[in-house]
Amino acid sequence: MIPFLAALAVFGLVFFVVLSFGGAQPSVRARLEGLRRQGLTQEQAESQLSVVERIIVPITDVPVKLIQNLLPTKLVEGTRQSLVIAGEPMTLSAFLLLRAVLLGSCVMLLVLLLASGAITLSLVGIMVIFGFLMAGVFLPQLWLRQRVGQRQNTIIKSLPDAFDLITTCVEAGLGLDAALSRVAEKVEGPFADELSRTLHEISLGRIRRDALQELGVRTGVPDLISFVNAVIQAERMGSSVGTVLRVQAEQLRVRRRQRAEAQAYRAPVKMIFPLVLCIFPTLFIVILGPAVITIIQDFPGSK
Repeated sequence: MIPFLAALAVFGLVFFVVLSFGGAQPSVRARLEGLRRQGLTQEQAESQLSVVERIIVPITDVPVKLIQNLLPTKLVEGTRQSLVIAGEPMTLSAFLLLRAVLLGSCVMLLVLLLASGAITLSLVGIMVIFGFLMAGVFLPQLWLRQRVGQRQNTIIKSLPDAFDLITTCVEAGLGLDAALSRVAEKVEGPFADELSRTLHEISLGRIRRDALQELGVRTGVPDLISFVNAVIQAERMGSSVGTVLRVQAEQLRVRRRQRAEAQAYRAPVKMIFPLVLCIFPTLFIVILGPAVITIIQDFPGSK
């Protein structure tokens, strides 16, 4: 019975993880609206949805809303903002469901292991229980932070070249919107995606100042936020946008060089631990090993 319950717990965990990652797709309501715009009726639009979107997702709405009501509002809003900065790999509901299912699965596995006697309430057993609980609580958050950091680093690396191109286009006579559009076409990566989204919002009638500020909020990159604020300030004061862009591009190149130098300075410190733990013991074994064997064999009391 216990192996069956353990297998059921693992199956449930995998199922809900796959379901949660499926939440990275547009929501069911958004998909229905998109299908209706194509001229489909309500019944035809609903028939185009997958089984998961028609049955499973509505069932999970109730526990997800309950989880949101139980969690602090600040925590929920921080998680939503982190998901936006990470590029929305999944929806907020899917992420909260993933955390709840992972924690529940870890607790269930612990109960099964305790019931089967595989874990006892000794010091090692308590450490294992604590590790399982910490994994269930913090693993999704660590994954989300890793996604946020990876995406922000990608954007930071692409900013200097992108800003140089924007500056060149503006100084050549293009408007700021046209220069941003040209950069969105030439540059690849998350920055180009966010820039295309911003230009789309501007084309739909949104004020450029608000769209650019939202771009900084969605990425969470300080360099990009500083650039947006400088451009908005230049437009308000009537200053030359080209001059502001050139100054910002120069500052970004300086920051990129400073970050590279900082990483170079940190490299020797990071190399100490692999040297001490991995390389030095191997060298000692290779160099001193034959000598130690010879000394042991020639020692008078060795035979």
